[in-house]
Amino acid sequence: MPLPFLTADRDVEELAPATAAAVTPAGYDDAPARWQRPYRPGPWRVGVTALLLLLASYVLFASMIIAVAGALPVAGVCVAVAVLVIVAAVRLVRVGVWVGEGGLRHVRLLSAKTVPWADVTAVRTVRQSVRWLGLPRTVQGRMVVVERAGGAPLATLVTSHGADFLGRPQAFDMACDAVEGWAADFRRA
Repeated sequence: MPLPFLTADRDVEELAPATAAAVTPAGYDDAPARWQRPYRPGPWRVGVTALLLLLASYVLFASMIIAVAGALPVAGVCVAVAVLVIVAAVRLVRVGVWVGEGGLRHVRLLSAKTVPWADVTAVRTVRQSVRWLGLPRTVQGRMVVVERAGGAPLATLVTSHGADFLGRPQAFDMACDAVEGWAADFRRA
């Protein structure tokens, strides 16, 4: 299985089809009709996930040693902890914004919220204080805001200083354009 996000020596020409596919809405014939993330997970998110999976492998190895030593209930607890860490790591990779024919989906670590395209009145990028890597510290940055018809605005979707875009301003701009493009195309439909 090729992992294109791991190679740093890709040409811009190789990235152009992937960028065009990310901006194309799923309602068109050449795009699949499923939920898609309009951007790739960032290096911070991938790095934390890799560390969590490394921790899970150590816990599984420890549970094997404990089971061989004869303490099966303790080994079972270790396996359960490892499974929880693996589930958290997989869920962490899925966190973000997903778009599709059904609307805009904001996936968080423990919840997900879907807003149908009919309820979306505007998707725009604003400049204001944002949280740095989701921590309490705030810095000046940009964020994508979704305004809903007859309701409160959706929580902040993506920020320029989040785990996916910290240090990658071009990727943030492409993701903003993609989400705004999807919203514009599906609000017209």
